[in-house]
Amino acid sequence: MFKLLLALMSIGVLAFPARAAEPTPLPTAQSVEELLTVTRTEAQIQLMYEQFEAGMRAGMQQAVAGQRLTEKQQGFIDAAPKEFIEVMKAELSWDKVKPIFVGVYRENFTQAEIDGMLAFYNSPVGQAFVTKMPAVVQRSSQAMQVLAAPMAEKMRAAMQRALEKAQSAS
Repeated sequence: MFKLLLALMSIGVLAFPARAAEPTPLPTAQSVEELLTVTRTEAQIQLMYEQFEAGMRAGMQQAVAGQRLTEKQQGFIDAAPKEFIEVMKAELSWDKVKPIFVGVYRENFTQAEIDGMLAFYNSPVGQAFVTKMPAVVQRSSQAMQVLAAPMAEKMRAAMQRALEKAQSAS
């Protein structure tokens, strides 16, 4: 009896040809663009430029700290970050990067996932997330810099030791 049942089950499985999973249609470009709007992606990129400029400015000031610069030299140091960011803004403008974002989202998410994200980001909690994340990222970055400073010094010292060992091995 068991063998008969097993044989019938096998026949039943074989009688129904295996169907390949239906390909999931790509999310619409319009829905992805709506997601990029509701998450304020363009504004986040602009904020990134501002933070990058501030970081570059601080790094350049640190690089010349203790050096006596002429007014003209200081002018170049002061102007460089803004000029650099202007190039970035031109080369990585929203008009140029938006199609890339849309394509990447469409390749990696289903329409159902985009719809779910839209529902979340359009909710009060989702909007609170979007509004508060820049401050969270900035504060996290500041906290990480505190941890990274001693690490950078240790890494510099390790690199120096490795170079010294390499030189003495010749």
